[in-house]
Amino acid sequence: MKKFSNILTLAVLLVVVLTNVAPARAYESLIGLTETRYWDQANAYNGYTLFAGAGKSYLIDMEGQVVHSWNMGTNPRLLENGDLLDATKDDPSGFGGFQEMDWDGKVVWSYTETRKDYHPHHDFLRIYNPKLKAYTTLYIANKDLTNEQCIAAGCDPKNAPYNGAQMDTVVEVDMKGNIVWEWFFFDHVIQDVDPAKSNYVGAGKTIADYPGRLNLNLPGHPVSKDWLHCNSLDYNQELDQIVINSVQGEFYVIDHGGTFVPDDSQASIAKSAGTAGDFIYRFGDPARYEQGDPPSILDNWTTSTTGDKQIGGSHNIQWIQPGLPGAGHFLVFNNSQYLFERTPQSSIVEINGYLDANKKDTGSYVNPPISGYYKLESDKDTHKTPRLISNQVVWMYRSKSNQAFFSHIGGSAQRLPNGNTLICSDTEGHFFEVTADGTLVWEYINPVTRNGILTVMPDSLPMTNSVFRAYRYTADYKGLVGKTLTTGKTLTGRSPEYLTAARVGSSNAASVDKPSALVHSLPETKTTTSSTNWLLLLPIGLGVFAIGGLAGTGFKNRKTALIWGGVVFVAALLAVLNWWFVM
Repeated sequence: MKKFSNILTLAVLLVVVLTNVAPARAYESLIGLTETRYWDQANAYNGYTLFAGAGKSYLIDMEGQVVHSWNMGTNPRLLENGDLLDATKDDPSGFGGFQEMDWDGKVVWSYTETRKDYHPHHDFLRIYNPKLKAYTTLYIANKDLTNEQCIAAGCDPKNAPYNGAQMDTVVEVDMKGNIVWEWFFFDHVIQDVDPAKSNYVGAGKTIADYPGRLNLNLPGHPVSKDWLHCNSLDYNQELDQIVINSVQGEFYVIDHGGTFVPDDSQASIAKSAGTAGDFIYRFGDPARYEQGDPPSILDNWTTSTTGDKQIGGSHNIQWIQPGLPGAGHFLVFNNSQYLFERTPQSSIVEINGYLDANKKDTGSYVNPPISGYYKLESDKDTHKTPRLISNQVVWMYRSKSNQAFFSHIGGSAQRLPNGNTLICSDTEGHFFEVTADGTLVWEYINPVTRNGILTVMPDSLPMTNSVFRAYRYTADYKGLVGKTLTTGKTLTGRSPEYLTAARVGSSNAASVDKPSALVHSLPETKTTTSSTNWLLLLPIGLGVFAIGGLAGTGFKNRKTALIWGGVVFVAALLAVLNWWFVM
């Protein structure tokens, strides 16, 4: 009987353990494995992912195995000629210039900003200029301003001195390093302080009458060093327009083609400084031009409102490329800073700037406040207050869990040919791909840190494994055609180990259908540590084990042994089924 008691106790303990073990969903965690964590091969967009970490660039396959690397890495992008274009310093916030490196690591082109009052930072882009009929490079640079320049432009003297003040410029250089075009925010400002200045709003007018210009005297935010902190730009060759994003929570569209004069850089710069260079569209924070309400703390200071502000701390503004789902729309990484939300959470936002109040595509830009807003309600357990979303927002992704996706700086998003979106959450080195309905199909954690490559990421400060952006390329991408893509080891040297769709099973992506937008949430993902077949064999094994053990106790009635074995089998089976279906 002692053997019987031991066997029965063991069986009961196993049943209890199985009954109470629940799989992980999107959860808060202080430690976890790095590299590829999940891959749904049938629904992910198969290709190679490019990213930079600790001064080096890596091209990895879907399993996280390295197929190529370069000894340069800040904000790299793979050009169609197979070269890598990147900044010369491993710091997106400031660098002296750029260099282009071929597949073998040889520098084939470089450019250095030599003007002392220009300071390149964050973003740059190789484009084909149709008017010049040649490739050029665009980049963002802060330009120094003197106190005298600020006062002369209409900055409020009460906030003087304006020592160290800066505003962003967009500079374009050809392949010989010649400046061929330049645009400066400072040339497109408006003010309501000094009537004697030429940029005064005028009698009977206000800042609201000038959406194409910046308010030079924003309340509480006078002109200062890195005043706008622009961090991304993109170029639309078909429209010959540039879009540039400020971290403060706005992006601006400017007319490149209408201000570019071929073979005459001075005429181009003069033209871009005039009214032809004013914004032709802006999105994100209409309170900055007095056509909307700002975020604020309410009288009950435990509550707040986001006002009409749509994005904050935003990064990686872009047009979705021709031929892709959503082509021509804007896509931006909304870090969701400066929105005064009780529980801030990042999101990816797709915007159609042509939509009017009736959600009709007009074929031309519509000032967002004219298009109006709808109210977005969140689940009560998120503790998010309702907020107004622009009717120009046509798609938005955010995780269901407040803790699953949030990057307070940096980040990127890329629309893929199958309609999926690749997302890079900068501060946590977290890349993942979601479908149009918000279903997770691939996930990766960057193992590269300043202190080495980690197999396991412990509780760490933000930016420990930071990645500014990530890009996906397929084997037939022009820049990869003819290149040797040798699959090597993973960065940690560990064999790929990750969840698959077969092991995870089905999951439901939550989506809320709004009048003018689909707001998608990350699905709750089932995870297991063993296959279904193994789990189903477990209760059978326990039953056989119990029958054999009971038979060996010397029971004269073998029927009793069979009955007890059956009881253990059924209990174990029920435990396994309960464990499986509660995932």
